[in-house]
Amino acid sequence: MDKISIKGGARLYGQIPISGAKNAALPLMVASLLTDEPLILTNVPKLADVVFMAELLKSFGVSVEWTPGETLGEGGTYRLQANRVRGSTAEYDIVRKMRASFFVLGPLVARVGLAKVSLPGGCAIGARPVDLHLTGLQALGAAIDVAQGYVIADAPAGLAGGEVVFPIVSVGATENVLMAACLAQGRSVLVNAAREPEIVDLGNCLIAMGAKISGLGTSRIVVDGVPKLHGASHSVLPDRIETGTYAMAVAIAGGEVELTGTTPDLVSSLLDLLVLVGAEVSSTGTGIKVVRNGSRPKSVSVDTAPFPGFPTDLQAQFMALMATAEGTSRIRETIFENRFMHVPELVRLGADIKVEGDTAIVTGVPHLTGAPVMATDLRASSSLVLAGLAAEGETIVNRVYHLDRGFERLEEKLRAVGANIERQSE
Repeated sequence: MDKISIKGGARLYGQIPISGAKNAALPLMVASLLTDEPLILTNVPKLADVVFMAELLKSFGVSVEWTPGETLGEGGTYRLQANRVRGSTAEYDIVRKMRASFFVLGPLVARVGLAKVSLPGGCAIGARPVDLHLTGLQALGAAIDVAQGYVIADAPAGLAGGEVVFPIVSVGATENVLMAACLAQGRSVLVNAAREPEIVDLGNCLIAMGAKISGLGTSRIVVDGVPKLHGASHSVLPDRIETGTYAMAVAIAGGEVELTGTTPDLVSSLLDLLVLVGAEVSSTGTGIKVVRNGSRPKSVSVDTAPFPGFPTDLQAQFMALMATAEGTSRIRETIFENRFMHVPELVRLGADIKVEGDTAIVTGVPHLTGAPVMATDLRASSSLVLAGLAAEGETIVNRVYHLDRGFERLEEKLRAVGANIERQSE
């Protein structure tokens, strides 16, 4: 099993190319089930989850062609065609490996009138129940049954437009229902819809495929169903979580780095905080420049929130930064109930963190110290890498397969700007 070794203390200088967004690529790939014509996706990152989604789609008869990018950070191209959907069941052994597999539920019932998808179960950062996906599809006329660990969605006469009111904001449920509504008869209105950039990206791709959608980026999305969607070409938007992670890498290690191929609007809530922390942030013609030299970072408190608030997927990385800051900060996690599992590992590196319910109280220390640590999930693993950049001595991050699910060639990108980091295979 691979691990990553980091020897801290090196400042970062140069450019880091930002890859396409995993959280956009996965539902975009699933959208190929909505048409019998080719969907061509560019700027797709080569990640474990993306490869796994391609295998899942193949099981439904989707033809998949992959052309890799040629340079570091350059996304590849997927050509996906569901000329004829074969089967309608996503087995437990598939869905348990990646929760995003559940996205096939809406497109399958919309396209072929039936879907049987295993319940994904719990995960490392909380239960994340699928109730909102199910009630949303019920509002569009699907009959839902849950039996023996499977969700069965049945709409033999097709889906019908309706009003879907989400009691809480859910990115996954919004994406699943949005895709299904494109082929429903009549108008669908999604109320309290999520506003994340990945949903806007998915909606723009669906519009290119012939869908009639308005209100993207707002909490009220209107979809007028069409009988059929056609093929399209679409470029996946830049990964805002990767953008934010590397921005914080510069803030914690010091230096001057331009993040290329991304835009400030994707992570404005974080960039505002980094200025308060003591970094200099500016927009360039090709991305974002982050500079931090001189004194220690300053402590800043934050609550996670749905977009445009501070992303829960950057909470662990921000905690690593605050562990080195001057003063005390409070980080409140409002999205997932079990997302502080990185705390004991950061404490192993010398961080002073106390958890009280949904809030972590972080008192910054002048120096972290390298030690062996273990990643518990994707975002926690990146927080340990960031902490290692600032720690004295060597930090060994184990279980880096979590990183490979969401960060394309992380160690290569960091090494290219001066980090002393390498992957070790056992």
